[in-house]
Amino acid sequence: MADEVKRMNLFVSPHPHFSQGLTTKKIMLTVCASLLPLCVWGVYLFGIRALITILVSVAACIAFDFLYKRVTKRGGPGTDGSAIVTGLLLAMVLPPAIPVWMTILGALFAIVAAKEFFGGLGANVFNPALSGRAMLFISFPAAMTSWVAPFDGVSGATVLSGKAVSYVDMFIGREAGCIGESSALLILIAFGALLALKIIDWRAPVAMVAVVAVCTIISGNDVTEQVLSGGLLFGAVFMTTDYTTSPVTRGGRLVFGAGCGLITFLIRQFGGYPEGVMFSILIMNILSPFLNNIIPKKYGYVKPVKKGGAK
Repeated sequence: MADEVKRMNLFVSPHPHFSQGLTTKKIMLTVCASLLPLCVWGVYLFGIRALITILVSVAACIAFDFLYKRVTKRGGPGTDGSAIVTGLLLAMVLPPAIPVWMTILGALFAIVAAKEFFGGLGANVFNPALSGRAMLFISFPAAMTSWVAPFDGVSGATVLSGKAVSYVDMFIGREAGCIGESSALLILIAFGALLALKIIDWRAPVAMVAVVAVCTIISGNDVTEQVLSGGLLFGAVFMTTDYTTSPVTRGGRLVFGAGCGLITFLIRQFGGYPEGVMFSILIMNILSPFLNNIIPKKYGYVKPVKKGGAK
């Protein structure tokens, strides 16, 4: 129990330059609030199936979090809000028409395998929501790449798979895709709000998007399309800023984001998958502990004053 309390205390302010004075629950509730407009927009675009996916994902994550802690007798279940955030994030990166049982399976993997098996909140190596999506993507590729067009519910293709969509539609979010990834406008509003509230740091998201943009320009492709399409902006804002799985140092976060951007571009350009955001972030999660060695300043260190009053 003492070890868990210690880990939770570390999680409350893992980044020394922001989130000062905020409890874990307040951070989680703020992130949930920033995701709600994306949830509403996703339901508006894709209808009742998107709503069911969101509700099932959140309920399943809460249930598995509660049951695991009850069975293992670890801490107080459901008190920090992290299961709700994981459920919302997982739902946002799933296709609207995914079967309910697959959503439940993804939630089980995200909570139990990706988080609790590593020691719980603050100890997991990989982003739980992306881990759940990766498991589903590898296990059920057909279901995870079956898209529906907004409003009419018929099958549709995404921009990255070759469908032509206007920049305006891409920016607002009137296109086929995952439930919460389509609206660049709402994602950028959430980004600004989380920055203003000092919940996240700008370095990893900006570095990721910037590297994708620069590499796209060099390759001669449409940079606007590559930035606005797929899960780039959502992954940059909500996944690279995960406290537990991203570096704690400024330099480390820049390298982390740049690595995510480079791997995303390489997968999009040369890989067998049209999208590379998920794999890029999970790969860089592995390197996050090593990037923590990139420390520009020792925290709490005060330069000693020389004897004799000399400065």
